[in-house]
Amino acid sequence: MLPSAEPFTRRAFRRLKRMTEPYKKDLAYIHDTGFGDFARNSATGLLEILHETGITGGLVIDLGCGSGIWAAALSRAGYDVLGIDISAAMIEIARNRVPRADFRVGSLLKVELPNCVAVTSLGECFNYLFDKSNSISALRRLFHRVYCALKPGGLFIFDLAEPGRGKGPQQKHRAERDWAVLVEVDEDTLTNRLTRRITSFRKVDDLYVRDEEVHKLQLYKRSEVGKELREAGFRVRTVRCYGNQPMIAGCAGFVARKPF
Repeated sequence: MLPSAEPFTRRAFRRLKRMTEPYKKDLAYIHDTGFGDFARNSATGLLEILHETGITGGLVIDLGCGSGIWAAALSRAGYDVLGIDISAAMIEIARNRVPRADFRVGSLLKVELPNCVAVTSLGECFNYLFDKSNSISALRRLFHRVYCALKPGGLFIFDLAEPGRGKGPQQKHRAERDWAVLVEVDEDTLTNRLTRRITSFRKVDDLYVRDEEVHKLQLYKRSEVGKELREAGFRVRTVRCYGNQPMIAGCAGFVARKPF
């Protein structure tokens, strides 16, 4: 008699669930220690954008806040911060880094947005399909909610990935003292979907723990995103950098302002 397929199916389901969970503990640690330069190096330029428009205090909402690197810079500069991220592991790091800020686990597409002076989102967060409802329609609804939450003159600053971000199948790797990560990248030009298959190794005591995640992103053209922002009521400009920090290759930056 053949063994029952049910245990295998359950194991496969649990493995698939683990792979689709966003930024679990080990990858969150790796991302924070090894891939935080974009947020860290963008902070000065982003603060300059806020100051240039007269926003020197008040609540800033950071959507897809990750491990709180940008939130820490905001807090040091005297702003109140609400950070939202779908990864509980990322939020745990953020809370330890910025105790005085408010961090919550949740989908950036569905979180309640209180009145604020600015909303930010760094690192192509609006592209991720961790929330499967993500689409241009979902972003349209989010843009309207951000517009309503912002005070007159408030800013909405974010970047997202465009078609061509993947530039064909790629393999990347990086290793540091206590971790290593392998990434396979593939972009489907018919659907404008980018897939990253990530294998991580993190040293725990004398052993390395292996884990896998699959991240899918929907890529959007800057022209369609700009159109949605303007239809929501924003005045919009695109940027190639945040201060001295160039935009990630294949990404476009947006600075949208709610009129007075």
